Amino acid sequence: MNKILRHTLIATLAAASLGAWAQSQSRLKVEDAWVRGTVAQQKATGAFMRLTAERELRLLSARSPIAGVVEIHEMALNDGIMRMRAVPGLALPAGKTVELKPGGYHVMLLDLKAPVSAGQQVPLTLLLEGQDGQREQVELQLPVRALNAQTMGQGHQQHPSGGHMH
Repeated sequence: MNKILRHTLIATLAAASLGAWAQSQSRLKVEDAWVRGTVAQQKATGAFMRLTAERELRLLSARSPIAGVVEIHEMALNDGIMRMRAVPGLALPAGKTVELKPGGYHVMLLDLKAPVSAGQQVPLTLLLEGQDGQREQVELQLPVRALNAQTMGQGHQQHPSGGHMH
């Protein structure tokens, strides 16, 4: 009996904490979110969107069931060469729109489990943290756009297979 009571209490506490998470949602406005379609052998693609935080937030990480690894990346010009690097997070100042776009900051989906093509929806979870240290998750469904929808800096081809844009 005691064991059953303890499990019920744990389940109730878990449900209560989930409720708190749900209430903390939607402090982030997500606009024009999409994922670039891939070709058969391609193992990486990018996700792009505009993010506007109601209060100061930090994008800590992202994950998706379609990718083995999801990273936040920055494209930057160093010594005349466009390079891509993973960043540990991205500040989202209150009320300011931060654009994740080709050639700038973006979410990289690596080690894809299958190709993604136009018309599909890709689930993506963003993990955010407020200044108070409270974390929240935002669940998204991103439409896939055709590979040629918008040209992205060639630096992306450096991803697993080498080569740079000059």
